[in-house]
Amino acid sequence: MDVVLALGGIGSAFGLSTSAGLNAYIPLLVVALAAHFPVNEPLLKLSEPYDLLGSTWVILVLLILLTIEMLVDKVPAVDSLNDIIQTFIRPAAGAVLFAANAHVITDISPVLALLAGLLLAGGVHTVKGVVRPAVTASTAGTGNWLVSLVEDIIAFFVSVFSLLLPILAALGLMVLFTLLFIFWRRRRQRQTMAFGK
Repeated sequence: MDVVLALGGIGSAFGLSTSAGLNAYIPLLVVALAAHFPVNEPLLKLSEPYDLLGSTWVILVLLILLTIEMLVDKVPAVDSLNDIIQTFIRPAAGAVLFAANAHVITDISPVLALLAGLLLAGGVHTVKGVVRPAVTASTAGTGNWLVSLVEDIIAFFVSVFSLLLPILAALGLMVLFTLLFIFWRRRRQRQTMAFGK
């Protein structure tokens, strides 16, 4: 049973940190709410210093930041500036989420957990940074709001599944990354063929 719990903790950490690469505030808010409610016996018990995420004032700040992020990321041209700013925030959020959730059940080194979360969220953010300009170019910016909305929905469901069904969330992420890689590779091959003609 301990192995299953450890795998669940790692799966949860992977899912939450990768979803932070799409939107830093959604997984942070999901974890904060799970650590805060129900008040007497929270859904998720975080160890120090990560238990601070469950405090009321952090939840309020995350709600404000999420509202700003969701509005700004839907506006063409402004979304690119937002992605530049988020280059530092998303990996940091991923690092905190990985460390907070991996340590709930396992005794992973905090430095290793922070580094893993940083790399996972940073990797997803990098892929997003590569895909988004292609969407902007192919739709003249009109498709950005839809892509942003889909990213937010994915970040929300991956975050929730990562807490409730962590192993399933980790497998789902592997499938998603495989599909994104195939999409990227095919697009690159088409561009190479177009320039080769």
